[in-house]
Amino acid sequence: YMYDNRVFDIIRTLKPSARGELEITDVNNKYIEWGEMTYEFLEGWWADAGESIDYYLRANNLVAKYGANKMEL
Repeated sequence: YMYDNRVFDIIRTLKPSARGELEITDVNNKYIEWGEMTYEFLEGWWADAGESIDYYLRANNLVAKYGANKMEL
């Protein structure tokens, strides 16, 4: 995700979710409410390193094999 500096104002208004965390979805929803959320499809790979230790290992293996911030596999 990429945000402008207003993201910090949004974060200050967030309440923890049932999981006890501030949710990035709530930030995104505010930009959607303002009609300012956009997206683009990028080529390359993405890995969720926060889902489990197995996902974290997979993400680390991808970085080790292909490098960080590389868009081509």
